[in-house]
Amino acid sequence: MKKLIIINGPNLNLLGKREPNIYGSLSFIEFLEEVKRKYTDIEIDYFQSNIEGEIIDKLHEVGFNFDGIILNAAAYTHTSVGIGDAVKAIETPVVEVHISNTFNREEFRHQSFISPNAKGVILGFGLQSYELAIQSF
Repeated sequence: MKKLIIINGPNLNLLGKREPNIYGSLSFIEFLEEVKRKYTDIEIDYFQSNIEGEIIDKLHEVGFNFDGIILNAAAYTHTSVGIGDAVKAIETPVVEVHISNTFNREEFRHQSFISPNAKGVILGFGLQSYELAIQSF
């Protein structure tokens, strides 16, 4: 059985409440429950933090013994050299995911410190972006 982890960054704990016109009205936990029912042949763990260092620590912890990491570092995507370096340092492949199309948003969101070291990038498909990432493994 494949073992994947979804790691979400800052403010994604507010999905379902935060800007539903961009992020939808479903909480991430509700979505995750649906995904786990759909992909019973894959073990899917989940971690969310609003703290950059905790995300880096989690990448270090799982980055050598999972089959894949689905990472939505949210705003840290565009600001954190540390998270980008952590993705580069680990062996487990990482798929960078974004709910919105970051290229339809503010200019600063067009830069990613994760993409250069990711297996791939999926963005703009709402929560379905996570399912596409799961299917990539």
